[in-house]
Amino acid sequence: MLLGLLRRRSIPVPTWRGWLLLLVVGGLAVTMAGRKVCALLTVNDPLPGGVLVIEGWLPGYAARTAIEEFHREHYDALFVTGGPIEPDSPLAQYGSYAELMGARLERMGVADARVVPAPEVRKDRTYSMAEALRKAMRADGVPAAKINVISVGPHSRRSRLLYQMAFGPETRVGIIAIEDREFDPARWWASSVGVRTVIGEVVAYAYARFIFTPPEE
Repeated sequence: MLLGLLRRRSIPVPTWRGWLLLLVVGGLAVTMAGRKVCALLTVNDPLPGGVLVIEGWLPGYAARTAIEEFHREHYDALFVTGGPIEPDSPLAQYGSYAELMGARLERMGVADARVVPAPEVRKDRTYSMAEALRKAMRADGVPAAKINVISVGPHSRRSRLLYQMAFGPETRVGIIAIEDREFDPARWWASSVGVRTVIGEVVAYAYARFIFTPPEE
């Protein structure tokens, strides 16, 4: 009944040696791509001038980098962002990571940093910090034509993306990535901290880039 409607053709199929070769080549490609993931997520693209922003949740050594950058490039203002600190944390007395970083900066001789605590949210904390900063700068009359955000390691690409979403196209957002000292970025897969950090940031960046939609005001 199907005669004349179908015809037989031969399709080449790899032998077991061919499948093995494809598996090896594919594994090498995945390995090489995986080794570059941390570098792709770690972005250094500063735009000196304007406003310098440091994320308050960063490790203590980031404060020194922020101070050096602030004085070297002569920024107009220094802002610190950060969400609430958990009530049972030993650092709960500071109230927020923004205030914690502000205290660190003050102990190191910078007393005029503008501290901007972000509200408590269950998700999208980085965007919440960026939005709080945008509102604070508007309230203070600080121009938002250009800002530079200091972040850490593979979190930096997501930070720039979310700050850009919060401020909009009228603001140029630069990013300064401090090396994460908890693992070797060149061999991130060799430690549990590196694997958790990098894989987590891959997922979080994909969510921010392709799924997250900024809430309407």
